[in-house]
Amino acid sequence: MTTAGRTSMHAGNAEKVELEPPDITAYRAGNIGIPYVTTFDSGRPGPHAAIVALMHGNEISGALALDHLLRSDIRPAIGALSLVFANVAAFEAFDPENPNASRYIDEDMNRLWATDAKNGRSNVERARVRALRPLFENVDLLLDLHSMQSDSPSLLLAGPSDKGRDFSNSLSSPAVIVCDSGHPNGTRLRDFGAFNVPGQPHKSVLAECGQHWRSATTTMAIDTAYRFLLTLGMTSRAEAADYLLRDNTPEHWIEVTGSFVPQTDDAQFTDSFVGMEVIADRGTIFARDGAKNIHTPYDNCVLIMPSRRLAAGQTAVRLGRRHKFGGRADG
Repeated sequence: MTTAGRTSMHAGNAEKVELEPPDITAYRAGNIGIPYVTTFDSGRPGPHAAIVALMHGNEISGALALDHLLRSDIRPAIGALSLVFANVAAFEAFDPENPNASRYIDEDMNRLWATDAKNGRSNVERARVRALRPLFENVDLLLDLHSMQSDSPSLLLAGPSDKGRDFSNSLSSPAVIVCDSGHPNGTRLRDFGAFNVPGQPHKSVLAECGQHWRSATTTMAIDTAYRFLLTLGMTSRAEAADYLLRDNTPEHWIEVTGSFVPQTDDAQFTDSFVGMEVIADRGTIFARDGAKNIHTPYDNCVLIMPSRRLAAGQTAVRLGRRHKFGGRADG
């Protein structure tokens, strides 16, 4: 099964688009003065929650999930609920014949949420972030719907804090819970503001619902949206039941301890990794970067979201250590 070469993973069907992008033009006006943002207020006490799709313009499963909620006339039983289509400009450029091209227009929007980034240079993504910031500054609970390059199992990225992990666990999702500190080249929305601040009630989770364009990824995105609303008391079990996958009580969560960032453009994995593989022995070679072998740093090392396109200076894979809930690390 060992392969050589960056493009061998899922060759032939990796770019197949099974999903039909939804028509979201009906939501352009929104209802709070921000295009493509719709907020429903129950008139009852409760948190302000937000579900976000299209942080990246080619991750269309989240847009299908929000379109489903809007067409289903979902309304929060308590508090307020905002449904946000984020990078609409990139989504409008989506081409199923070249589906990777519309991740963003000028800059990755999910690296632009630092608390000190209100000003500075402008482009398509930065202008949209400036428009959305006032909304997210008043959001208590966030679900950010994403998808992945590979056919990895679905993930809930819970951030570095205990409250993020506990909140993700409360969803009883079949997705794997991964705790990480984000990316060194910019702040994600799920790490914005008070979401990672201990002692604050704000919580967030980034859901990687599956491979970008598989039909099952939309099913997972819709399931995750309903679990989020159900956990918050914003919808009922009866309303959500038809869209929920089997509940899961996870035994493990995964701590991201580091990553492999190639230094050359001819870096290669040693096998066709898709994600969540557990490499049993410390010191196992899992990649080569030019003449350098890359080894696992500990036993039972988990490979998280391996890239299908390895390039110098860009994260190729994150490395994780498994922990039992209420227990010790496996590795």
